[in-house]
Amino acid sequence: MPLSLRADKIPRASIQRLAVYLQRLERMLLEGAELVSSEMLAGDCEINAAQIRKDLTYFGEFGVRGVGYNVQRLISCIKMALGIDRPWNCVLLGVGNMGSALLNHREFRRGQYSIIAVFDSDPLKIGQSISGLKVRDCKSLPEYIVGQDVQIGIIATPPDKAQIMADYLVEVGIRGLLNFASAHVFAPDEVFVENVDFCNHLYALSFKISQQDD
Repeated sequence: MPLSLRADKIPRASIQRLAVYLQRLERMLLEGAELVSSEMLAGDCEINAAQIRKDLTYFGEFGVRGVGYNVQRLISCIKMALGIDRPWNCVLLGVGNMGSALLNHREFRRGQYSIIAVFDSDPLKIGQSISGLKVRDCKSLPEYIVGQDVQIGIIATPPDKAQIMADYLVEVGIRGLLNFASAHVFAPDEVFVENVDFCNHLYALSFKISQQDD
């Protein structure tokens, strides 16, 4: 059955779980699996089987009752649902420790997401080559973007510069911002922002451990 959205607004939690399913399914495919049931996937993902079936039905009917899901087909459908059935070009602003680490992250080495240019405002970094990319002056961003198919801007600057860089990216027409700076950034409604805050996860861990100790 062709992929179809069955809800105007898919819950964010479902989108996040789809990413987990995709990782597990790709591993199963490498191990030679052709079919998988929601129960098998649930055990591997530590998510209730009923929840998996519910998440998948937002996007259409993939499985066959009593048989399960074709692994390759399900991978393709999830990629289509997540919008990662095509390449995405990104630019990176800030090439300090975090920015340099992102350049070497496996997700940017697989080819689905490609950092095609890096920018910084530090005169000592401009002109250097990092992971095979020449560091450009942030002031050259508008000129560079013209004619380039760039959809995502990644911010890895110090927190005091994060919003400035976000505004800069919005001005040149970038539609999605992934912010790793330790400060939330804001953008107009038509621009999508993901603020990655490691502290939130650390606080959640410390809370859970503390509750268990009590």
